Amino acid sequence: MVAHGRSRSDRRDGPFAIVRAQEEHDRDRGGEEHLSGGRGAILRRAAREGVLHLRGQLRVAGAAVGSGAPHPRRPSRAWGGAHRGCAAADSRAQSAAARIQTRARVSRLGARFPADGFAEDQANGVGRGDSCAPESRRRAVAMNRFFAIVNPAAGGGRCGKRAEAVLAELRASGLPMEVVWTRRPGEATRHARAAYREGYRSFLIVGGDGTTFEVLNGIFPEAEGASERPRLALLPLGTGNSFLRDFLLVEEVEAAPVARARSVDAQGGAAEALHRVREALRQGRTRTCDVLRLAHREGVLYFLNLLSVGFPADVAMVTNRWFKPLGEVGYLLGVFACLVRLKRRAFPVRVEDAPELDARRCLFLTFSNSKFTGGRMLIAPHADPCDGLIEYVRWGPIGRIGLLRQLPGLFDGSHVAHPLCERRAVRRIEFSLEGPVPVMVDGEVVRVQCQRLDVLPAAIEVMI
Repeated sequence: MVAHGRSRSDRRDGPFAIVRAQEEHDRDRGGEEHLSGGRGAILRRAAREGVLHLRGQLRVAGAAVGSGAPHPRRPSRAWGGAHRGCAAADSRAQSAAARIQTRARVSRLGARFPADGFAEDQANGVGRGDSCAPESRRRAVAMNRFFAIVNPAAGGGRCGKRAEAVLAELRASGLPMEVVWTRRPGEATRHARAAYREGYRSFLIVGGDGTTFEVLNGIFPEAEGASERPRLALLPLGTGNSFLRDFLLVEEVEAAPVARARSVDAQGGAAEALHRVREALRQGRTRTCDVLRLAHREGVLYFLNLLSVGFPADVAMVTNRWFKPLGEVGYLLGVFACLVRLKRRAFPVRVEDAPELDARRCLFLTFSNSKFTGGRMLIAPHADPCDGLIEYVRWGPIGRIGLLRQLPGLFDGSHVAHPLCERRAVRRIEFSLEGPVPVMVDGEVVRVQCQRLDVLPAAIEVMI
């Protein structure tokens, strides 16, 4: 059997068959280029010089090159056939003379191209970065770099305007990073999950509490029980930036909640947090922190700040819909809007190993890892994100007038002294809800049927 007038033996390839096929094609097409970007000319020039790099192997023509001896010819075929032929071609070690010849010619290409040839996995990645490098090499590169996720919509769009300058400053200081920008909700989760599987363990989150929530749910549950904790550096360019405020308290000794809240304001809020994070990145300073885990009917959620049902969830829902671009002022407007239709409901829960469910009506229940929500609202003044406990705060069925009178206490933490308020530090909560309810978790509102809440002690490191 023959094909295009050539026998099977003629179709057995040598390393230059693809070049000859290219030349034939060019002649048939009147000299038009067949390979884009001039690759045909590059291959033919490499053949004339006796060097051809194909499928990760560096071939050197022996005595036939330049001798005018004919080479077996083959028809023009797809690249796949040429690759298979080259892989099956002579793979014996080059002679000493050929190796010297190779080094002399390849040395002109620069240090990136080793004269002794390429390993196949290295050659396949040429021109495509680390994505095609060996798995171990990619993971080694990832483990020494930060994966930065930027949410340009955070902070009412202010994050997108400031992020470039902040990232440029960090790069100038020598911080290695890979940067991606999100375009829609949920993308931060997908990026974080893919990066964690690539081997990244250090994440730079440029946004607010909601962006951090998305990234955390991309890293977990795979990070549960891992030998190396994920590291998070949170650049607070979002609306609330509540979580980092816990670490900005000037006084380390126990103080009245009012004094502690004012100490945060004295530090300039988000601006101080941004400065502290930059310094922590330069110095490699971290603190281990807990992660809270909510099991619900449809799956699992992980969060750093707090989960609320009742009044705070109603406020977050109204604020996100109408007032979020206004920042902390918008959250306050959401509070007043929800006062008009104040709801007091029962959310049956069992705290720790209590013998009975607590099904009393209440204004809200909050389960906090950190102290603040909505920016400056000190909802859980006794919470500590590093103690391995959940701060549980329950406020009973207070009326509108009573809530208006106590509203300043929600911002300085003094509301926990109210007779209708209860608090305790726990490790586990079980829910007995009849169906899904609105839940505010780290500034985001989701509708889920909560089942169980617990804590993962010291599950991450936060750079602060």
